[in-house]
Amino acid sequence: MSTNLSPDLDSTGAPSTPDTVTDERGTQGADRIFSGVSTGAGIVILLALAGVAFFLVKEAIPAISADPAELSGNAESLWDFLAPLVFGTVYAAILALIIATPLAIAIALFISHYAPRKLSTSLGYLTDILAAVPSVVFGLWGLFVLAPLLVPLMGVLERGLGWLPLFAGPVANSGRTLLVATLVLAVMILPIITAISREIFLQTPRLHEEAALALGATRWELIKMAVLPYARSGIISATMLGLGRALGETMALALILSPTPGLISLNIISTQNSQAIAPNIALRFPESSGLAINGLFLTGLVLFVITFLVNFGARRITSNAFSGAN
Repeated sequence: MSTNLSPDLDSTGAPSTPDTVTDERGTQGADRIFSGVSTGAGIVILLALAGVAFFLVKEAIPAISADPAELSGNAESLWDFLAPLVFGTVYAAILALIIATPLAIAIALFISHYAPRKLSTSLGYLTDILAAVPSVVFGLWGLFVLAPLLVPLMGVLERGLGWLPLFAGPVANSGRTLLVATLVLAVMILPIITAISREIFLQTPRLHEEAALALGATRWELIKMAVLPYARSGIISATMLGLGRALGETMALALILSPTPGLISLNIISTQNSQAIAPNIALRFPESSGLAINGLFLTGLVLFVITFLVNFGARRITSNAFSGAN
């Protein structure tokens, strides 16, 4: 009968000491706590989403089973009631995204790779501050400042490009048009996309940039060869986050657009605007009752599903882009 007198060895093959064992046990305990807290937070988020979805479905069921004419006088089906609001929500958000995304990426590149250090720091702070401005302030700015300034431009667009559905007119003298609303949305999502893109551009591996410069690349070629491919998935994530903000914006659009449900129009310079879901709920909820409130909950459920699908699609696109980059 033999006794093993060899000392315990740690992961490196050296004899483990009591301090090493204690440190490992402490680290394992901290890992378990962190894992438990993270798992609990994830479960809480899922439960919250499930609770919101259940509440919306419960409140929307009466509207789903009701006669569509009771929800809207000119609706022959449930889709006739929902389609204009869904179209207006997605249309305004996509137009804002088309305007904001190239500008945001250009600003982020200027801050990260072109501007002097002091200027880039100041611009970064300004971008972060702009992201913190309440949406109602943007709405008031769009209504009282931007709209009157754009009325003459809308007239020029109608006269020169009136053959396009976007500028068919007639021009709204008040300026409360979808063009103003999309520009306000673009300004609102601009700092979000800019801030995230800037941080991603700054995380480009230094070795990648030095390798491009060693090959004789210019500043733009460096960005095209090293920075943009590395940041592709992050840019997509930033863009989808901005899209989510635009889809759910309420107060700014409620101040600018008039509630005109039941209308699908590409025209962005007329008072005959397509309405979005969130501002329509905000404008009509105080005066609604009975089945009309259930109809608003139904539109809220549709907006919830749209936002979920956008985020789910963004995750898939980001994962595929990241895999392709690797």
